[in-house]
Amino acid sequence: MQLIHCNYAQHGSAVQQIFNFAIANTTALYEYHPRDNQRIAQWFAAKESGHWPVIAAVDDAGELLGFASYGPFRGYPANKYSVEHSVYVAPEHYGKGIATALMQRLIALATEQQLHVMVGAIDAANTASIALHQKLGFSHSGTLPQVAFKFGRWLDLAFYQRLLPTPAAPTDD
Repeated sequence: MQLIHCNYAQHGSAVQQIFNFAIANTTALYEYHPRDNQRIAQWFAAKESGHWPVIAAVDDAGELLGFASYGPFRGYPANKYSVEHSVYVAPEHYGKGIATALMQRLIALATEQQLHVMVGAIDAANTASIALHQKLGFSHSGTLPQVAFKFGRWLDLAFYQRLLPTPAAPTDD
């Protein structure tokens, strides 16, 4: 497995399949309907225009095993050193350490970009994601009870965050 830059032209279809599996079968995304090609293209374009990384884990044949990214947290100017991240793995590759590798790379990139806080918004019943985040030094910072409804039940959203040692010289600009 290797980690590479993920792009729409090469990986858009595989990213769409992973997103849509998560939408249809899990509470990792609080969405009801599959994402179409246009939505995936817009997602990649927004990441590129914001200079936000999208990284992929691929096998020796170039097959996408999983991907991860981050983007703005809340979008207010004073939140400029904070990001919300996401990591997704193809279901046939769960439990192989792919999410760990992707998250470790995201943490390194966030540090390189002089960011200060990484936030993960995780369905509170997603014990695998919570365990991953705790293993990587994220701490629970709060839970919003019953903020979503999917699969016939109310869902709680847990927030996990990791403080980074950066930026070296934060400013109010």
